[in-house]
Amino acid sequence: MKKTIIMALMAAASVSASAQQKQTIEIPSWLSNVKLSGYGMTQYQYSGQKDAESNSFNIRMARISLEGRIAGDFYWKTQIQFNGNTSTLGSSPRMVDLFAEWQKYEYFKVKIGQFKNPFTFENPMHPIDQGFMGYSQNVSKLAGFSDRAGEHASNGRDIGLQFQGDFLKNANGRNLLHYQIGVFNGQGTNTKDVDQQKNVIGGVWVMPVSGMRIGAFGWTGSYARKGTWTDEHDASYTADIQERSGVRKLSQNRYAFSFEYKQDGWTVRSEYIHSTGKAFAKSITNFNDANAKDCNLNTKIGDKAQGVYGLVIAPLAQLPKNSRIDIKARYDMYQPNGKSNMQRTQYEAGLNFHIGKRISILTEYALINDKTLAKHNYSMADAEVCFRF
Repeated sequence: MKKTIIMALMAAASVSASAQQKQTIEIPSWLSNVKLSGYGMTQYQYSGQKDAESNSFNIRMARISLEGRIAGDFYWKTQIQFNGNTSTLGSSPRMVDLFAEWQKYEYFKVKIGQFKNPFTFENPMHPIDQGFMGYSQNVSKLAGFSDRAGEHASNGRDIGLQFQGDFLKNANGRNLLHYQIGVFNGQGTNTKDVDQQKNVIGGVWVMPVSGMRIGAFGWTGSYARKGTWTDEHDASYTADIQERSGVRKLSQNRYAFSFEYKQDGWTVRSEYIHSTGKAFAKSITNFNDANAKDCNLNTKIGDKAQGVYGLVIAPLAQLPKNSRIDIKARYDMYQPNGKSNMQRTQYEAGLNFHIGKRISILTEYALINDKTLAKHNYSMADAEVCFRF
């Protein structure tokens, strides 16, 4: 009996090994370094805003990506965000990245597809590495996350073509200068151009010492919708108000100045952004709701906006097994109309716990001062458990 059982187990193991061999997929020689990765960010957030108090658990982010190389010189990546539902463009499972980049020369690389706008230092950062409960207000509103112009949430991305590179090496072989410039639809993610006018976005920065970057960025173009609107006139206009329809284009011109120093576990970063350009009255989440065809303007915030932030992340304690504790603080100010009467300021402080290289716990307290509210001041608390694979 024992002999029969042993023979049966050996036969099963042999069949299993044979099946595994048959399932092995050989990667073609021209395709290499294929890697599957992803991350998740779970969140608890409390807000004490008067008459809008809330506290809730949330899935801030859940993404999975596939990347690799083609014929050595080409890097490619595709990334999908899964959290949310399928009813809205802003929160539904959707593609966030799909691009290829020719990287044969360090000083001249060409990228095409859907990827991050080359605007500011913070925009292209991984949300876990960014370290706070969200990107700064000026980056969120003026780099394509929840854009003030009314564009759907696009995670700082657009579809286009970009050139970038690093050059001017010093005696130690470290590049001192970086440039990047691209042309984009100007409509955000997963969307074709509407007005046939492209956005031109770019930046340049110098790296005078190791870990330091000093940069400047520019953005010129438009955001457009096809729909209906009511003509706006000044007080001297006496004719009847007219309803119009068609494509309405809003020019967008922005610039940013950036500074960052990152060395030995320390991060010091500050960025100022200024924007000129009108905004639509209602933001959109998808192309099936009425807002997608509403081309009326947001006259309350006008055609100017600006904001600045400054942050410090410092090592507090080094723990065994590549773990550590960081202490952090951020000043984050944004003026949606470019004036102090609508200014919203966040004063934030907290601790980040990094357990190895795969797990991070981000915590912080924020005092909010929002001058558009009857009661300006209120508190927020945020805690996030993040993991990567």
